[in-house]
Amino acid sequence: MVNVFAGFQLPKSICLSGYYNSVKWTIRRVDLDNVYFYLAFKKMKKITILVPDGENNLSSIVGAYKIFKRANVYYKELHNRELYQIQLAGLSSQVDFHDGLFSVRPHVHISAVSKTNLIIIPSLNHQFQQAVEKNGALIQWMKEQYRGGAEIASICTGAFLLASSGLINGKSCSTHWAFAETFRTRFPQVNVQVDRLITDENGIYTNGGAYSFLNLIIYLVEKYFDRQTAIFCSKVFQIDIDREAQSSFIIFAGQKSHDDDVVRQAQAYIEEHVENKISVTELASRFAVGRRNFDRRFIKATGNTPTEYAQRVKMEAAKKSFETNSKNIKEVMYETGYSDMKAFREVFRKITGVSPLEYRSKYNSRAY
Repeated sequence: MVNVFAGFQLPKSICLSGYYNSVKWTIRRVDLDNVYFYLAFKKMKKITILVPDGENNLSSIVGAYKIFKRANVYYKELHNRELYQIQLAGLSSQVDFHDGLFSVRPHVHISAVSKTNLIIIPSLNHQFQQAVEKNGALIQWMKEQYRGGAEIASICTGAFLLASSGLINGKSCSTHWAFAETFRTRFPQVNVQVDRLITDENGIYTNGGAYSFLNLIIYLVEKYFDRQTAIFCSKVFQIDIDREAQSSFIIFAGQKSHDDDVVRQAQAYIEEHVENKISVTELASRFAVGRRNFDRRFIKATGNTPTEYAQRVKMEAAKKSFETNSKNIKEVMYETGYSDMKAFREVFRKITGVSPLEYRSKYNSRAY
């Protein structure tokens, strides 16, 4: 094997000699292949995929590991060098999943990782408080690594572990849309961007729900390797590249985890009168509340203005209609209280990220 470093061909071996207490010593041959490998390994940047304690999400650990490893191999084939040491790290020597059917044995304990470049937080199960309590040492280690220059990416509900560190207070964050309301309640100081598939702010990355984490990993491959490697991985693993939103996957169920009875009644009224044009002034009068006070209470309780809430309810009804029957766009528009096609299309695209026609084509094979 020929070693090449910084443009110079290096020798395969050397002889060493010297004196100690007037006695000459000589080492006839030192195999430099191992020396060069050791030095390169020590200088190699690191990607650390966390394996938190508890039965959390196995697929996000395995998926991230496989894509990064394949990116590393591909990059080495092109450039004759590996860019990253990719390791699983955790608090325990073994973590079981799915009632012990699968097990993961991390390469190292987190204490053995003194410095890393990128940390991947996998998705958690739905016992968020329990996950945070079990992984306090992991959270502290993340904070120290971030202060030392590491970047952090959380997958799906891994955002709960990330937010518990305090590192995203005042920053944007995405997570699974089904747990966005729970997340907002628990971490009000974090700016939840539930429509966003990926957020990227100050060396912290987050993504939306479930298997959309694959898009985040491809995004990180492009940032940490290059565009060519990202395109290769997107083709090998058949992942859409440059996808930006999870809007079309969101099922809007209404934000009901609050204690404002007037707002609850207003929400129920909006949901029961989808086909009507609803005036916020009339809605406030119906519940004997001043318009400004009604707006303020509605926003505090739901995170949306009354108008935004009504739009979301109407668009959810439109989505279900497109999914389940063969009605044309104009019929669905009238059913949801709109009479202006341009306004209907604009609101639908704003909320779902696609046009009514695109949505119907994607989710209703009987439409044509």
